Amino acid sequence: MGEHSFLFRTDYGLKQLTWLICLLFSLSAGAVTDPDEAFEFRDFPLTEPLDHPDWFKESFLDLREDFEEAIDAGRKGIIVYFGQRRCAYCKLLMKVNFGMEDINTYTRLNFDIIPVDIWGVDELTDMQGQTLTEREFSVRENTNFTPSLIFYGSNGKEALRLRGYYPPYKFRAALEYVADNHYQKETFSEYLERAEGALAFEPGELNDEDFFSPPPYALDRSHRPGEQPLAVFFEQGSCHACDVLHSQPMEESTIRDLFGQFENIQLDYHAETPVITPSGDRTTARDWARTLNLFYTPSVVFFDEQGREIIRVDSVVQFYRLRNVLNYISSRGYQTEPNYQKWRVKSGF
Repeated sequence: MGEHSFLFRTDYGLKQLTWLICLLFSLSAGAVTDPDEAFEFRDFPLTEPLDHPDWFKESFLDLREDFEEAIDAGRKGIIVYFGQRRCAYCKLLMKVNFGMEDINTYTRLNFDIIPVDIWGVDELTDMQGQTLTEREFSVRENTNFTPSLIFYGSNGKEALRLRGYYPPYKFRAALEYVADNHYQKETFSEYLERAEGALAFEPGELNDEDFFSPPPYALDRSHRPGEQPLAVFFEQGSCHACDVLHSQPMEESTIRDLFGQFENIQLDYHAETPVITPSGDRTTARDWARTLNLFYTPSVVFFDEQGREIIRVDSVVQFYRLRNVLNYISSRGYQTEPNYQKWRVKSGF
C-alpha cells in the first residue's frame, strides 16, 4: 500500500483526533483523493515569478534565532524551505498543499517556515553557527530539487528532509511525523511502514516497460564495473503516481531514448524479490528499499558504473525535471561535477 501513511494513536486531544480522522478518511481512498494537479502538470519554468505566502516568517536568516523564537511561541520546530521563483513544483506546494485548510492550519500551528532562495546571496547562519550565503547553504545541503524542506524538530536537530514536491497525503504524514516527535525513535520510512498495518489494500500489477531487464537481479558492480549507468525503479501496484510516471513523461520519445542509455530494472517496493545490490550485498527488494530509506513510489535511484549512487528521484516528477536528470547522468556530468545543482548552472539547464 506504501502511499497511505497515517498512524492511529490513542493519545490525541480533540483537535488532533479530528485532524487524524480527516486524514484517515482521505488516505483510505488513496492518492486519488488528492487533486490531479498534484501529479499531472507541466513542470517547465514558470513564466511569472512565484512569491511564497506572506505567513512564511520574515527572517534575518539566523536559523538558531528562528528556532528559539519558534519554540518560545509554542511551536514544535522550524522548516527551512529552499525554493526558486520560477519553480513549477514550488507553485504546487503553495497552491495545492498549503491551499488545503487542514494542512495550512496544522503547519502554521506547529512550525515556522524560513524561506531560502537557492540562488540568493544574502548571508545565512546555520544551526551550528556557520555563516554562508543562501546559495552556498543550498548547495551544501544538496537541495537538488526544489522545493526542498529541512525540518528541525523540538530538540533542535534535523528531523526530516524532503527533496522535491510531495502530494498532500504524504506531506500531511511528514508534518505529524515531526510535530509528534516520531523522528526521535524511528525513520520516516519506518513510520510509514507501521501505518500500513492500519489500512489494507489489494496489490496491483506494476507498469511494465520494454527496457526493463528481467530477473534475476544480480546488480553487483563492486568487482566488475557495469557498461552503463544503472536506474532502479522502486514501484508498487495500485499507485496513481506510478501510473502518471509511465503514462506521461515516460511516454515521451526523448525520455525513452535517454533511458535506452541505461541498464534499467524495476522492483516491487514491498516484494521479497531477491536482489544483489550494486555494492554486492544480498538482500530483497523490500529490505533494500528500507536500507535506502525510500518512502515514496515511484522512486528511481541511479548508480554509476562502479555501483555508487549518483542521484535519486524520489518525489513527484514530470518531463522537464526527469529529462534534466537523465541528461546529467547520460552525459557523465556527475564525473566532473558531483553536485547536480552546480552542474545545472554550468550547463544552462
